[in-house]
Amino acid sequence: MVSLPQTDPITDLLKHARTIAVVGLSNSPLRPSHGVAAYMQSQGYRIIPVNPQVDESLGEKSYPSLLDVPQKIDLVNIFRRPEYVGEIVEQAIQIKVKAIWLQEDVINEAAAQKARQAGIFVVMDRCILKEHRARFA
Repeated sequence: MVSLPQTDPITDLLKHARTIAVVGLSNSPLRPSHGVAAYMQSQGYRIIPVNPQVDESLGEKSYPSLLDVPQKIDLVNIFRRPEYVGEIVEQAIQIKVKAIWLQEDVINEAAAQKARQAGIFVVMDRCILKEHRARFA
């Protein structure tokens, strides 16, 4: 009997997501959010900055919140402290995002559970750059 390989949901997500809204994206090249988003942009993803403190980052217009982004978002990547994740998840649910990614050290179990209950795929406490490189580099 032939066993089919198990599909990896993170690989599937990274293959199919094209537009990533990065909440907390800084316009400073010294910040981790900037480096990670620049890498993902270099890999062909459309990056949409979501940060009320900046006008643009990586050549893209920044929006104050997910609710202000006019285009469809495939994945929300969160670079905010855990106490801010609940509000971001609420917005993601409102705009019917399919996946949320919480970067390393961003852990909010209650918000993640709420997102999952709304049918959203959640990756928590992992770096999207490291996961992408491990699968596609």
